[in-house]
Amino acid sequence: MRYSHYFIPTVKETPADAEVISHKLMLRAGMIRKLAAGIYNYLPLGLRSIRKVENIVREEMNRAGAIEILMPGVLPAELWQESGRWEMYGKELLRFKDRKDAEFCLGPTHEEIVTDLVRREIKSYRQMPVNLYQIQAKFRDEIRPRFGLMRGREFIMKDAYSFDVDEKAADLSYEKMYRAYRRIFERCGLNFRAVEADTGSIGGSSSHEFMVLADSGEDAIVSCSCCEYAANVEKAESRTVSTEHADPRPLERVATPDKRTIEEVSDFLGVQASSVVKTLILMADNEPVLALLRGDHDLNEIKLKNLLDCTDLEMAGDEVVAKLTGAPVGFAGPVGLSIRIVADLAVQGMRNFVTGGNAKDLHLKNVNIDRDFTATRFADIRNVVHGDQCPRCDAGILEMWRGIEVGHVFKLGTKYSKALKATYLDADGKEQIVFMGCYGIGIGRTVAACIEQNHDENGIIFPLPIAPFHCIISALNMKEEQVRVASEAIYEQFATAGVEVLLDDRDERPGFKFKDADLIGIPLRIVVGSKNLAEGNVELKIRGTGEVLLLPVAEAVAKVKEIVDQALKPV
Repeated sequence: MRYSHYFIPTVKETPADAEVISHKLMLRAGMIRKLAAGIYNYLPLGLRSIRKVENIVREEMNRAGAIEILMPGVLPAELWQESGRWEMYGKELLRFKDRKDAEFCLGPTHEEIVTDLVRREIKSYRQMPVNLYQIQAKFRDEIRPRFGLMRGREFIMKDAYSFDVDEKAADLSYEKMYRAYRRIFERCGLNFRAVEADTGSIGGSSSHEFMVLADSGEDAIVSCSCCEYAANVEKAESRTVSTEHADPRPLERVATPDKRTIEEVSDFLGVQASSVVKTLILMADNEPVLALLRGDHDLNEIKLKNLLDCTDLEMAGDEVVAKLTGAPVGFAGPVGLSIRIVADLAVQGMRNFVTGGNAKDLHLKNVNIDRDFTATRFADIRNVVHGDQCPRCDAGILEMWRGIEVGHVFKLGTKYSKALKATYLDADGKEQIVFMGCYGIGIGRTVAACIEQNHDENGIIFPLPIAPFHCIISALNMKEEQVRVASEAIYEQFATAGVEVLLDDRDERPGFKFKDADLIGIPLRIVVGSKNLAEGNVELKIRGTGEVLLLPVAEAVAKVKEIVDQALKPV
C-alpha cells in the first residue's frame, strides 16, 4: 500500500475530549473518528488492526471446535422477557418499537437468542457438545461512554456459547475456551493475566476475566508471587487471620468528641487502625445488616451481596443509622444491637479491639467477640491488599496490578436454558436441561488495551501480529531516482514475500515521515536514503526497542521476513 494513495489522517494535537492514551493515539494516528458519544468510525489503519485481532480469534475458536454463526443485532423483546432480563438489564438496554408497535432492543449480548436457536434445533444428547460463536457489533447504552474504544456504546465483540449434556461436559467446554483465550492473547503479543472474577449480571457459577496489564487499567487485580493464583479484587479471596492470644480486658467506655473516622479515632486513642473494628450498616433488600471489618480494611460489597444472596445492597442512610443505633454516623458498634451481624474473617481472631459505642462522641475499648456481642456469621467480605498471604499456597503473597478486561469466560450452568426451556432427551429418553457456558472478547477493546500497554512519547508501538502493517518504507526523497528505484524494488519484494508493507512515498520532509511512522506504530521501518544507498545499504529500525541495523539492500527484505515470521509463528 502506498501512503500517498491511502487514507491516514494523522493529527499533531491531542483532541480535547480524549482522556486515556489509547483514545488520544488512535485519534491522532487516524485510526478512528467519533460519530456520536461512544460511537466511532473505524478508519483504514484501525480497521486493519481490528481485522487482525478478529482473524486470530476466529482461527483459535475454530481450532477449539467452535462454529461460527451470525445472529441479528435487533432482538425481539419476547425472548428477553422470557429470561427475565427485559426489566432487570437496566437502561443500558436500548429498547424501541417498530411500526407495528412490537418491542425490540439493540443486542448488547446474545444469551437469549442463541438459547432460543438451540432449543429449536437440538433435541438429543447426540447433538452435543456444540459451541456457537459470532463476531458482531453490539450496543450498550452506557450512561457515560468514555475512553474511546475502551468504553464505547457500540463495539465489536466475539461472543460464543457452549451447550452440553451436563455440568462435567460443560466444564470440559469451559476449559477448551479458557485455553483458546490464552492462545489468542498470547498471539496478540499482550502481557495479560487470567483472573478469577465475579459473574455479575450475566450470572452463572464461576468465571475468569482476561486482563491486559496496564497502569491505566480500570480494574484492580491481584496475583500470587509464587503460584498461578490471580483474581479480580472483587473476587480475590483473603485467608483467615490467626487468632490473637491475649486475655480479655474489661470493657471501657471512652469519650471521643467529634472523632468519627478510623484515622481520627485511632490517633485519638493511640492505637493502630488494625486494632479498630469499623461497623458498617447496610440495607440488604431493605433489611438492615451490620458488616464488621478491621479498621485498615475495606468492604467488598460484591462478596457481601453474594453471601447474603440479595438483589439490592446499599449503605444505610443517616436516618436509618440514627434509628438503629441511637447515634449519628461514625459512632456505630455491634455491642447491644439486635441486628444480623456479618464479621470479616480478619475480625474473628481479634481481641480487645475498639468499636463505636452507639452514642454520640463515644467509643468502646477492649471489645471481645462472644463476651460483648455475637456475630451471626464470619465470612470473607473484604478487599484484599498488597502483601496478603495467597489463599492458594503458603509461600506466596498477593501483588496488586491494574488491568483492562479484554475477555471474559462464564460457566452459565442452566440459568438461561432453564428459563427458556432448552432441553434434550438423554440416552434413556428422559428430558434434561442443557448446560451452558458463554465466552466474550472485546475486539476493538483489545486493540485499545494493546496501545495502553505498548506506547511511548512518540506514539503507538504495535506488536507485529496485530499491527496494521508489518513494515513501513520511509523513502527520504522519492524525487531522487536512486531512492525511488530502490524503494519500489524493496516494496515489490516485500509483497512477493508476504510482508504487509506501507510505502511512504509522500513528498514530505524526512522528519515529518519519521514522526508519522512512530505515531502509527508500525513495528519495523526501512529507511531508504541516498547517503546509505551510495554504500549499498538501507536502515532497519525496530520500533519497540529502538534498535537500528544497517543492512545491505539485498539482505533487508530477508531480515524483515525473518522477524515477521518469528513473531507470527503459531502458539
